[in-house]
Amino acid sequence: MNSGVLAKTRDFLRRHWQGALRWREKLVLKEEAFHLILAGMVGVIGGVVNLFFYEAVHLIQPGNIVDVAEGLPDWQRVLLPTLGGLIAGLILQWGLKFVGKQGSTNLIEAVVAGDGRLATRTDLVKTCSAIVSIATGASIGREGGIVQLSATLSSKLGQLAKWPPYRLRLLVGCGAASGMAAAYNAPIAGAVFSALIVLGNFSMNLFAPLVFSSVIATMVSRTFFGIKPWYNIPTFPEVGPWQLPWFLLLGVVCGMVGALFLKVIHQCRNEFGKLSWPPYVKLTLAGLFVGIIALEFPGVFGNGYSVTNDILHENFMQEARPLFWLAGLLIAKGIATGASVGSGTVGGIFTPTLFMGATTGAFFGTLLHRLGGAPGVQAGAFALVGMGAVLAATTRSPLLATIMVFELSLNYSMVPALMLACVVSILIARQLHGESVYTEHLRLKGIALGSESSRVGVTMERTIGDLMHPPVAPVRETTGLDEIAERFLTGSNNFLPVVDAEKRLIGIVALQDLKEFLSSANDLHGVIAFDVMRAAPKTLTPGQPLLDALPTVLQSELRNVPVVNNYAENRLVGAVARAELLTIFSEAIAEKSDPRGE
Repeated sequence: MNSGVLAKTRDFLRRHWQGALRWREKLVLKEEAFHLILAGMVGVIGGVVNLFFYEAVHLIQPGNIVDVAEGLPDWQRVLLPTLGGLIAGLILQWGLKFVGKQGSTNLIEAVVAGDGRLATRTDLVKTCSAIVSIATGASIGREGGIVQLSATLSSKLGQLAKWPPYRLRLLVGCGAASGMAAAYNAPIAGAVFSALIVLGNFSMNLFAPLVFSSVIATMVSRTFFGIKPWYNIPTFPEVGPWQLPWFLLLGVVCGMVGALFLKVIHQCRNEFGKLSWPPYVKLTLAGLFVGIIALEFPGVFGNGYSVTNDILHENFMQEARPLFWLAGLLIAKGIATGASVGSGTVGGIFTPTLFMGATTGAFFGTLLHRLGGAPGVQAGAFALVGMGAVLAATTRSPLLATIMVFELSLNYSMVPALMLACVVSILIARQLHGESVYTEHLRLKGIALGSESSRVGVTMERTIGDLMHPPVAPVRETTGLDEIAERFLTGSNNFLPVVDAEKRLIGIVALQDLKEFLSSANDLHGVIAFDVMRAAPKTLTPGQPLLDALPTVLQSELRNVPVVNNYAENRLVGAVARAELLTIFSEAIAEKSDPRGE
């Protein structure tokens, strides 16, 4: 019965080749659409990872860590982060020894100098360590773990499907975007973060999946899981033109604070790096530092979002000496975060940076008010702008900082002042400290990056053989037209390579060239591939550098550019996806060139 139905279906298709071929062209899923589907799946992953971190941290520490710290006696306030550092360090020590040596877990490194593969087992160990550190008061942000785990699981999805490196890198970017968007309830900032910081590319074929992934992750976290935004930012009145100079001055201050913050982190990394102690000893020492600092300033516990909320609402004015309290908190948080990051504690510094910015802005605004300046501008408004300005100084991205603070506040009134402060802060920070928070660690590992996070030609040093995959299954020059048409119907390629008995590429058959023959009333049984094929296209060779392949790729109309063993023998040995090569080329073109033309 089934065989009869199949036979009738095949006979019907043979009588209606042209219509079937047209429908086949319409139904084939384009790569751009496929990438959006993948981005949606990754968005779900980001939302679930955010929920996992939220529940895991609250399972260990149900309440607000700062409130808990304030209610503890002094010895317990010191013991909590110290013990947490010990446990987190032991997880790293034993866990990494158990999983063995794997590849890198650094997102930017996987994109810049790698093929998009992230070490899954290593990152799972680091995730467990990060959860313990966050729950016990380490001065570190949870967003780092959320972004990392989302990107790693997304990369693993691509590895299981055996997708090529260009798609793995895109998955890493979508994972980072979804994690950041879910962590902050900020889909635009998540997409911009991944485009600027992780992928280093703002081309639309990459940015569209990032946006899609960010939106899905935010919806999953906010709508289905009910996770609310961490920041509760009041509405501030619009800044007048005569008040903008105060924010320019704030940008100068934030640039200096941001550069100093980076120097503290750099110095702490150097000092801890000189110690030949195991990880659990270093993390225990860092936890002890945090605990001692918290004796006077319990607000340094955790990522500090609750303290930031208090600063934005100007609750610090209840302190006996608000200026001294803000200055002390700023210094304490910088040292505590530097110790946590420098010791190797797993986590992010995005949220602590926002904390530093809010404290800087509040101090600046309060001091101005004491001196009789900036009438009509609340100290909380300066704190909000300070959040973005210090973030811009550490990431060297005014666009990311502006969008992040705007999405957190959902208030446009402060955006003009915020933009000015961000631009000025970057100019100052660049003069005082050469690296951003994301590029410095890679420099220490010997991975060359261009200034301002541009990606200088690392991927272009690879060869066609590094990206080559099996060729499109060829047909012989004697293959009949019926078999060729059936290959087009059952496959997704618009071109089929034609080879001779020695597998030498002698031409290609194009789907559109069959229409003339299929519409003919003549008997087609005598028509073979040799009769309908075009001349062989320009090809690539496995040892050819990517840059040398650019002219061939640009001229080719094939989805999979054929690769031959060499031009003398011309034997078909593989193919390279044109979309992958063009993505790599667009990344290289998007890089900022050296101003000296070098």
